Amino acid sequence: MRAAVYRRFGPADVVSVEEIPTPAPGPQEVLIRVLASTVSAADHRARSHDVPKGLGLLAGAGLGFFRPRRRVLGMDAAGVVAAVGEKVTRFAPGDEVIAMLGAKFGGHAEYARIGQDGPITAKPAGLGFDESVALVFGGITARVFLNRADIQPGARVLVNGASGAVGTAAVQLAKNLGAHVTAVCAARNAALVTDLGADRVIDYQSSDFTTGSDTYDVIMDCVGNASFDRVQRLITPGGALLAVITDLTGLLRARSRTRRSGKLVSASGVDYRAEDLRFLVGLAEQGKLRPVIDRSYDLDEIVAAHRFVDAGHKRGSVVLRIAGSG
Repeated sequence: MRAAVYRRFGPADVVSVEEIPTPAPGPQEVLIRVLASTVSAADHRARSHDVPKGLGLLAGAGLGFFRPRRRVLGMDAAGVVAAVGEKVTRFAPGDEVIAMLGAKFGGHAEYARIGQDGPITAKPAGLGFDESVALVFGGITARVFLNRADIQPGARVLVNGASGAVGTAAVQLAKNLGAHVTAVCAARNAALVTDLGADRVIDYQSSDFTTGSDTYDVIMDCVGNASFDRVQRLITPGGALLAVITDLTGLLRARSRTRRSGKLVSASGVDYRAEDLRFLVGLAEQGKLRPVIDRSYDLDEIVAAHRFVDAGHKRGSVVLRIAGSG
């Protein structure tokens, strides 16, 4: 099969398209013929080994220290089931599915495999494969973090980094919960996040929300620059900081800060589940969750796709078309 492969850490051009063996599904596994994946911020971090301060050793254990442990990136996939293991009962060849491959990666290839009990489900009816895969990485991450806070109708939620893959999903999911949503992003993305449901937009290039006087029940940081020390005074009693991206200090001190402040500080990783994907699919089919795609690239354009993501200004998702999708 054809796949985007990288054999050393570095800039975008360390990735190239190669022919590698097609994986075979194990007894409990599903083999997906991948039609679309995304090139995410996580792919950028894995390829470049650009990780938050202090997390080099932890990242190395998962990604590899001197060379990549997993040579095909891509944390998500949308496609058609090509084959199933002998003990698989939940899926059959021909099923159209989406899947979150997570830290195992593998989506930037013509075929990827995942356990039938993993985060895989039927793709949304009425959406193409490109649109469907654009819901996965950002949507499941945003849902898991938002579920850690008790967001009631009328709650004030701020999303820092509201125009990225996770941020655009978080704005919509928080709005679906009845929250008043403040989106922090560049001015050029104000119309986008407003259209997604944001009630208020703060342009981070002209205003630092951490120096303001407004308070929030939940602050969701999708950028990594809103540490608890910077934002704790902005969080209401019993509120939460959801740190999607944080450094080693933020990770290690999350529990003690929660205990001492009475405000939830959540910085742990994401447990990807099929039920969360099914929830996202349901919202999408009801028109309550829209995929946001900045641009799409074919597999042969993988270097250009990585370079665009490296620039750090993408809106929503960057889709990688593995084969003809739509």
